[in-house]
Amino acid sequence: MTKKIVALVDGSIYSHSVCENAAWIAARTGASVDLLHVLGRREGTDAADLSGSIALGARSALLEELTLLDEQRAKLQQQRGRAILEDAKAVFAEAGVTDVTTRLRIGDILETVAEAEADAGMLVIGKRGEAADFAKLHLGSNIERIVRASHKPVFIAARGFREPRRLLIAFDGGPSSMKAAAYCAESPLFAGLECDLLMAGESTPERRSRLDEAAALFASAGREAKAFVAATAPEAAIADHVEAQGIDLLAMGAYGHSRIRSLIIGSTTTEMIRSCKIPVMLFR
Repeated sequence: MTKKIVALVDGSIYSHSVCENAAWIAARTGASVDLLHVLGRREGTDAADLSGSIALGARSALLEELTLLDEQRAKLQQQRGRAILEDAKAVFAEAGVTDVTTRLRIGDILETVAEAEADAGMLVIGKRGEAADFAKLHLGSNIERIVRASHKPVFIAARGFREPRRLLIAFDGGPSSMKAAAYCAESPLFAGLECDLLMAGESTPERRSRLDEAAALFASAGREAKAFVAATAPEAAIADHVEAQGIDLLAMGAYGHSRIRSLIIGSTTTEMIRSCKIPVMLFR
């Protein structure tokens, strides 16, 4: 099911956790790992904004120096990128995972990820990137863009790694949460893990029936999933269950509404990624 994992590393403190989680996934599923570091395209230099009042000769010399500096900066970025990939690969080697390739790419991250995930079964990324504002609990700027664009499950690593023992599937009866339940019921990644299915909010007969269908997927696969219903709002119900039951990994459908609607009423997906201290696996 998971033939290849694409793990994105950026040199942030989350990169080590990304590698540890990806190594855990690879060891349990037998998947290979594609380590990917993406350098954004250069957006130009200050040379484009030089004042026309500078004398022609001085301006030409300055442009030449800026060009050389820009080339040196690009080389340093690439050297740093290769070092990040080498350090990341060492984490896999320490975990006993050897089927790992490294790739350094320059370009738009969405285009690069789309290309990389074409023959992959899963993406693994960190919750926050190198430039994230930890004080304000900002998420990595690319997370929502990648998740919305991806056609594969996206595993979002927390800051530290802890081997998952208990899995919670946040279930709302929609197609993406049913997809999450089916994946978790069938994948060898979750074999042996204790699994809970949690439905929050209004418990209508239709939604309860869908919850029973999800639990039946586990039974048909020879596994067990305990079903829970909470009358509170999803964010509170999930957070309470994670804390009370010692959940190690949360799986849920992602971004069921448009960006515009999310801006107006907020997004359960974004809130759970931001507030949960455990990894979150998202399904579209």
